[in-house]
Amino acid sequence: MEIEEESSSSGERFRVHDQLELLEFEDKFVIKSPESLDQGFWISRHDGTINLIDDDANFEGSPRISTIYGLVGTIRLLVGTYVLVITSRKEVGSFLGFPVYRLMSMRLLACNEALRFSTVQEKKDEAYFRTLLKIVESMPGLYYSYDIDITLNLQRRCKLVEGWMSKPIWKQADPRFVWNRHLLEDLIEYKLDRFVIPIVQGNILNFQTAELKLKDSRATIVLVSRRCNRRLGTRMWRRGANLEGDTANFIETEQLLETGEFMSSLLQVRGSIPLLWEQIVDLSYKPRLRIISHEQTPNVVQHHFRDLFQRYGDTVALDLTDKFGDEGQLSAAYAAEMQNLQNVRYVSFDFHHHCGSSNFDNLDVLYDQISEDFERQRYFLIDAKGNILEEQRGIIRANCVDCLDRTNVTQCYLGQKSLNQQLQRIGIFTPSDCISMFGEEFVKFRSMWAEQGDEISLEYAGTHALKGDLVRYGKQTMGGMIKDGMSALSRYYQNNFHDGIRQDALDLISGRYTVSRNNPSPFQLNGFESISYLPVASALLVGGLTITTFTVQQAGGNMKNYWSSILCAGVTAGLMAVMKANGRQFCSRPRLCGLL
Repeated sequence: MEIEEESSSSGERFRVHDQLELLEFEDKFVIKSPESLDQGFWISRHDGTINLIDDDANFEGSPRISTIYGLVGTIRLLVGTYVLVITSRKEVGSFLGFPVYRLMSMRLLACNEALRFSTVQEKKDEAYFRTLLKIVESMPGLYYSYDIDITLNLQRRCKLVEGWMSKPIWKQADPRFVWNRHLLEDLIEYKLDRFVIPIVQGNILNFQTAELKLKDSRATIVLVSRRCNRRLGTRMWRRGANLEGDTANFIETEQLLETGEFMSSLLQVRGSIPLLWEQIVDLSYKPRLRIISHEQTPNVVQHHFRDLFQRYGDTVALDLTDKFGDEGQLSAAYAAEMQNLQNVRYVSFDFHHHCGSSNFDNLDVLYDQISEDFERQRYFLIDAKGNILEEQRGIIRANCVDCLDRTNVTQCYLGQKSLNQQLQRIGIFTPSDCISMFGEEFVKFRSMWAEQGDEISLEYAGTHALKGDLVRYGKQTMGGMIKDGMSALSRYYQNNFHDGIRQDALDLISGRYTVSRNNPSPFQLNGFESISYLPVASALLVGGLTITTFTVQQAGGNMKNYWSSILCAGVTAGLMAVMKANGRQFCSRPRLCGLL
């Protein structure tokens, strides 16, 4: 079902080129539409200057020609300009009737031949920046459409002014959710609107239900998650909020239900606790949380929730963190700040205490606390003609520490509750019916939420989500426990030894770090930092343990070997103590930007 306001009365729908020709000459790259040969541009391989194709354009030579499927954008480093192009895609579903694609692979086009005239240090820095761009090429969870802006939720879309859909797609988009916003600036400056593709990082999943035994009715459910670009980052290097009130891992999730006669939508958001806090990796399994004492903290919290109220209405802030230990201190600080806010209701629910690792049904205890607010907020509902029947008048904002595992379980539960209400409202369900009565379809619904949780977790933490079994089956299984254990170990490795450079890549492409030849090199290391990362840490530890084990085996009754074993064991223990005391130095750390 398409929204009626997107009819011809609103003007012709704007569409981005879905296929382009890339011509690689010795001195330039030419990118143009095969359908409109006069629409395109060329970029110098020497210095990266962009020029539009005009009637007088004459390209001599025999170029290498290939097909690309869009532009991610451009970025200028110390010397050269680099163009990221889409080399493969996969159609993964639809949004409001239009195809949505997942970006499967990118290619980096280097326009940096002037680099040979640079200093040695500039060449080293440029090489490292290019390494960061290579990391960007493999970023997970990137989605886009050539036909429709996927950054806007259904409720906002239905309230757009007439003719809005005829604007270039980048002008229609919510800038918060355009992952490549910074990379599009040059294309926008040169008015290459049909080459500008807003990309969303998040997740888009849909499935066509089978016959649900819902009085012969069929329905489609689409789950769309949109990651905010204001505080992009990795799990341990982007926690809490910045001074503007933007939080890490802030995601808007929209659950869309479409039947033949109706379309409805439920919005939920998640985001890190909006205080100033950090959790720096230091080789320990669970680094200590530290709340940053700052005079601006009350303003940070106010800015965050004022923005939520302006966009979504009254807010229920659902805090799922533990009430003991470091999490308890963070939760208490959050609760104290929330006492001063209006239009926000703060609800604390210790997920681990109530649900443990297997009692999914105990979320009913939480629902009893928020049901009145949740049902008053409602959902968005339109009929086939686009008439608005219901509006969502508020938002549930959920968080745990990572805003991944516990948060996803809880949002799935609330999505299920709202789905029942929507199906009852449009007459498919009776007041006593619920989706859990239809086993096969209920499994599909839960699996969709579990897969969404996995992808969001991959983007932020580098691994699949934990507690996936709670979402899929409502209980923990042995297979799920093993998978969670493997994911936890993988998170430890990613967070300690890989996320620093990944954070640098995100800071670079989001524009948070600006490359300039006038700035000192951010990659010149000093002192102990120069021996960082996993190879040195593991080599010292494994080498010491190996030598100790060998000398113990050789000791026998020989006192000389016995004392050698003790010495090796002492040295190994000393190395372990040094590593523990300087754990932060052995971990992968971002070099480009600070924590806030």
